[in-house]
Amino acid sequence: MSNLSPLKRALLAIEKMQSQLDRIKKQQTEPIAIVGMSCRFPGGANNPDSFWELLRNGVDTIAEVPMSRWDMDSFYDPNPGAPDKIYTRQAGFLDIGVDEFDADFFGVAPREAVEMDPQQRLLLELSWEALENAGISPNKLAGSKSGVFVGINNSDYTQLQISQDVANNAYFFTGSAFSVAAGRLAYFLGLQGPALAIDTACSSSLVAVHLSCQSLRARECGLALAGGVNLMLSPQTTIILSQMRALAADGRSKTFDASADGYGRGEGCGVVVLKRLSDAVADGDNILGLIRGTAVNHDGLSSGLTVPNGLAQ
Repeated sequence: MSNLSPLKRALLAIEKMQSQLDRIKKQQTEPIAIVGMSCRFPGGANNPDSFWELLRNGVDTIAEVPMSRWDMDSFYDPNPGAPDKIYTRQAGFLDIGVDEFDADFFGVAPREAVEMDPQQRLLLELSWEALENAGISPNKLAGSKSGVFVGINNSDYTQLQISQDVANNAYFFTGSAFSVAAGRLAYFLGLQGPALAIDTACSSSLVAVHLSCQSLRARECGLALAGGVNLMLSPQTTIILSQMRALAADGRSKTFDASADGYGRGEGCGVVVLKRLSDAVADGDNILGLIRGTAVNHDGLSSGLTVPNGLAQ
């Protein structure tokens, strides 16, 4: 280098910086690989294969509210303006026992398990399943820079506990806080990357995936668990939505249809295991799909706080 002219040294320095910039740019746009997944959805879709069959066959999974959730006869009134009532009898419910949980497997004491929101329990179960689906031993992730990104915004279980006057105990906070839904998963697996709970209403799980991709590209984590969960355990939220007249009378969302009259509520939980494409290839992972781009925005000012803005959407 000492024999090179100042101009030549400057050109070499520029080439080096350009190479570094190109590498950074490539990292920022690298596709994200989906290497594992798991799910629980209405209609008996309790794994990705059965969910695909349900979609392929166009199965309608909307059904009447089961007695295991609440007595619909006590709350139903077809008049949307009726106070403390619900004007739809239908929604999408899981066919599994959401009160069932192998607490011992996940190292949770029985008393603590009772106070855990079933949404937390589902996230633990499906994250383990997603890692198994990816061929990754969950036990080998301890101490790794792996991240957790969870979309969650329903607090029905908390409402039930408060209404039954059982909220004043040591496990109430950890059993109900959204932050713990992500934190408990990171704690159980020993993950030391980001652990975030995201509440952006209906888009929560999509935003969780978006933030996962950003974190992977920023090298904050080398693997990410991204997912979302929603369970309808109390009639209270549905009563409020009925007062807002936000629900479809038949419990079905009819997107882009002239007959659309609101949205249909549904339960579910889904988790995907994400890696940078280069890492997934190097590790010999089974790549199920690629995420090439994500984005987030907000409707901004519209005709009402909860009214969609067509142009922004």
